[in-house]
Amino acid sequence: MEAIEVIGLIARGDDSRLQFKRDFTNAESVGAELVAMSNSKGGTILIGVEDAGLVVGLPASDVRRINQLVANAATNNVRPPINPLTENVEVDGRLVIVVTVNEGIGKPYQDQSGAIWVKSGSDKRRVTAREELQRLFQSSSLVHADEVPVEGTTSADVDLGHFAAFFEKRFDTSIDTQGLALDRLLENLNLASGGALHLAGLLLFGKFPQRYRPAFVVKAVSFIGDDPAATGFRDSEDIDGCLRDLLVRTMAFLSRNLRRLQQGKDFNAPGELEVSHIALEELVVNMLLHRDYFISAPWRVMIFDSRIELISPGGLPNNLTVEHIRNGVSNMRNPMLASFATYELPYRGIGTGIRRALAHAPGITFVDDPALNLFRATIPRPSVT
Repeated sequence: MEAIEVIGLIARGDDSRLQFKRDFTNAESVGAELVAMSNSKGGTILIGVEDAGLVVGLPASDVRRINQLVANAATNNVRPPINPLTENVEVDGRLVIVVTVNEGIGKPYQDQSGAIWVKSGSDKRRVTAREELQRLFQSSSLVHADEVPVEGTTSADVDLGHFAAFFEKRFDTSIDTQGLALDRLLENLNLASGGALHLAGLLLFGKFPQRYRPAFVVKAVSFIGDDPAATGFRDSEDIDGCLRDLLVRTMAFLSRNLRRLQQGKDFNAPGELEVSHIALEELVVNMLLHRDYFISAPWRVMIFDSRIELISPGGLPNNLTVEHIRNGVSNMRNPMLASFATYELPYRGIGTGIRRALAHAPGITFVDDPALNLFRATIPRPSVT
């Protein structure tokens, strides 16, 4: 890194990915900072810079000492060990150590005492909430929300007719010919264990999944105007049910609240939906399947006069970016749901859904918001005079 780059970083100020440190004197404090950055989005530590951004520099003896301290902490005070990059850069005649920490692929990282740290603004905080720990495990594919048993559920919560129809479609035979109890069939398909349904089993085939997961509903509102804080709305519905029902009823809500346009066709021909049905369906399926199910929050579908917004809890997983998904790159956050969805929803699982939506509605924009922990797709509505 060049001195001009360091000066540019300092001018930006410290934040979740940039930390100023006057000095480090013990491996425990170094380890905690390395853990926090590895568990978050990675970042840079500038040693020899005070909190206010003043470059005070380090004597040569301290440069050697701190470099060794960082190396030892990364090996002995971070579990699993990491490999930060250190550079000694001269800035205005003073030496600054630049420590670059990549986002970890072995989350969650812990310090020597077993504490798990993440970045919180320019500071760090200790993780204690179960949901947040689960998300860290999820990011390393150590656990998936859709495979976690849902306490209190049993096979009696399964819609037997729905499951039987799926089974026959999937395996070209009926469940009656298997000679197995429903519990065993569900366990064989990894939809249950120990008598309890996994989240995937509940969401796919549950009679009423919201009995156990009340937050997993679609909050749909058609507003008057373009302000989400407005008090007036044309239509509103809390949509519940299994994933198949959530899709059908969400699409019905969209269809009845969007205009149908003549599009130059004969007067007696049925109008076409103002926004491509294909694009809407692809986005709703994506919203239902790829959300973060460790977050207890609803989906939101909001129709405004100028746009439609589809909002999913949880940002993009595992280093995916908006540019990635626009180009067909995908990552299975909920692999069990995705594997069954090819028989339950209009879904193929080959990463082409977003590209297909864009082909039918090129104006769609996507926002991955890690601060609010959500993902938003916005579809512009055509203006009609």
